[in-house]
Amino acid sequence: MPEESGAPEDPFVPRNLTRKPPLLLPLTAGLWLCATVVSAQPIIPSSPPAPGAPGALSLTISGFGAPGAPQQVSTGLQILALLTILSLAPAILTMVTSFVRIVVVLGFVRRALGTQEVPPNQVILGLALFLTFFVMAPTLRRVNNEAMQPYLSGHMTAKDAYVGAMEPIRDYLFVHCRKTDLVLFVKMARLQRPQSKADIPSHVLIPAYLISELKTAFIIGFIIYVPFLIIDMVVASILLSMGMMMLPPIIISLPFKILLFVLVDGWNLVIGSLIRSF
Repeated sequence: MPEESGAPEDPFVPRNLTRKPPLLLPLTAGLWLCATVVSAQPIIPSSPPAPGAPGALSLTISGFGAPGAPQQVSTGLQILALLTILSLAPAILTMVTSFVRIVVVLGFVRRALGTQEVPPNQVILGLALFLTFFVMAPTLRRVNNEAMQPYLSGHMTAKDAYVGAMEPIRDYLFVHCRKTDLVLFVKMARLQRPQSKADIPSHVLIPAYLISELKTAFIIGFIIYVPFLIIDMVVASILLSMGMMMLPPIIISLPFKILLFVLVDGWNLVIGSLIRSF
């Protein structure tokens, strides 16, 4: 039997509140008090402050604010153009420089030696990159003197600087582009018979130059392969005559190929011949 209280029960108050207040009651009272304070002092003002007032919020971003700032817009476009050029720099380096021939020939040297990852790819690419700078130094110097410096000094517009920079590069491409490859792309582009170099657009000249470089690189790679192939054949014949058919010839021929390459100063010969081919 529950204990009976002497005080009468209030019919409008729940029975559980008369005995023991719940834990959520203080939290509810606190939330009600905060709501009362917020309703008494609103956070958002009824009218926005004036643009020059201390409490005004400025949302103007440099370069994207009110019109009438052409210098800011020009600077933004220059930054955008610079980022675009940097993102396309590897493709530009591959298409219009000597990088293609150099890196393919160095790859052939490593394959002819039979060393799997020696020199590693980082060394091959780094050597090809610096050799490209060495070969392209005269062309890059012309680009700097005829286009870059006049543009930076304000004596030339961006369009004129682009045309001036392409002239030395096109001269280099024409020198190392085979006539047959150039005729192939002129025919595929359905162009009229060009009367001068100026009549050949760059989008026709660049792929013709690329396949010309690949052909030259493969010819040099074949010449490099021949002496190492002879060593492999001699070693394979000796092993076959001795009855060692289960022994791979590459294991025996690899030290002899490395020794031959070192004795004849192979890197000096390969790099010297490669640079002189330009």
